[in-house]
Amino acid sequence: MTIVQVLQIIWSLSAVGIIVFVLLHSPKGDGIGGIGGQAQLFTSTKSAETAINRITWGLSIVFLGLTLILSAGWLDPK
Repeated sequence: MTIVQVLQIIWSLSAVGIIVFVLLHSPKGDGIGGIGGQAQLFTSTKSAETAINRITWGLSIVFLGLTLILSAGWLDPK
C-alpha cells in the first residue's frame, strides 16, 4: 500500500465524517418559535455542540488539505 492510497483512505473517511457531523448539528433556525420570541428560551450553548463544531472544523481542514495534496500530484512519482 502506497502513501497515496493511505491518504486517499483518510480523505474518504474525513469526507464521510464531515457528512455525519454536519448532520449531527442542531438546527440553527428559529422556525415558528421566532415569531413570539420563544426561540430565546432554548438557546444555551452546550459543550456537546462545541465539540461537534471543533470536530467538524478539524475534519474539514484535513479534507481540504488532502484534496490539495492529492489533486496537485505532489506525491505521484513520475
